[in-house]
Amino acid sequence: MTDISTLFYVDDNTRGDDPSQANDERGSSGGAESDSGFTFRDDAPEDEQKGKSRWLRELLIIVGIVLVLMFVFTQFFFRQYVVPSESMEPTLHGCYGCTNDHIVVDKMVYRFSDPKPGDVVVFKAPTSSWDEGWSSPRSSNPVVHKIQDVLSLFALAPPDENNLVKRVIAVGGQTVQCREADGKGVTVDGKPLHEPYIDKQLQAQTYQQSGGVLGQGSCYGSDFGPIKVPEGNLWVMGDNRSNSADSRAHIDDEFHGTVPVSDVRGKVRFIIYPFSRIGGVGSVDPQS
Repeated sequence: MTDISTLFYVDDNTRGDDPSQANDERGSSGGAESDSGFTFRDDAPEDEQKGKSRWLRELLIIVGIVLVLMFVFTQFFFRQYVVPSESMEPTLHGCYGCTNDHIVVDKMVYRFSDPKPGDVVVFKAPTSSWDEGWSSPRSSNPVVHKIQDVLSLFALAPPDENNLVKRVIAVGGQTVQCREADGKGVTVDGKPLHEPYIDKQLQAQTYQQSGGVLGQGSCYGSDFGPIKVPEGNLWVMGDNRSNSADSRAHIDDEFHGTVPVSDVRGKVRFIIYPFSRIGGVGSVDPQS
């Protein structure tokens, strides 16, 4: 029979009480851990670079979309203009050296219809006689000039043309004239106009300040006409009748002071700045 102590002795040996055996087992265990195949690496810089690239790409896409929308909106629907002129007082406020009205022009309306009497319109100067006193807003530097041309497509720079704002008084086929002696003021096809947009007190003040030169009589200026407006053209005048270089001042040009409809940039709808003058700009038909 085997002694029990011998059994315990044998069990102790099999459990690896031998130091050398124990070291071998620990060494094998450490080797297993080191050969497990897992590698730890810091990916933060790479992820950060990818994040920046993604952010830049998304930003460029957003900017591109905004520019496309601005181009379409500006070229086909609405555009802001600043026309420094006191000729449309009190409907529009403007003068050199002061805060001029910023107006929004509807470019879509005249794609489907023609301007009508009473519409306040922005138009390009049709002949050189309208350009007196005007200078291009473009830089003399050819590179900057081209950049400004591109910016203008997105309404980020003014167009390189002399834009004016006036009210339509007569359209193609109608005859316009004014004779101070008859006391009727401006007439279209022999009928006097109804013009509530004219500030008579302002005309009287202009008359006094000019020493009787401007704002005189029922015409608020010199006699003119009769002039028959060619088809496809407009006769335009300022609401500040005594202080407006409108169609009357260009009778000697090739269009006899009239403006081709093709030169009209749009109908004035709103004043958006200064904030104290925000509001709509209505059409009052003077022939009604």
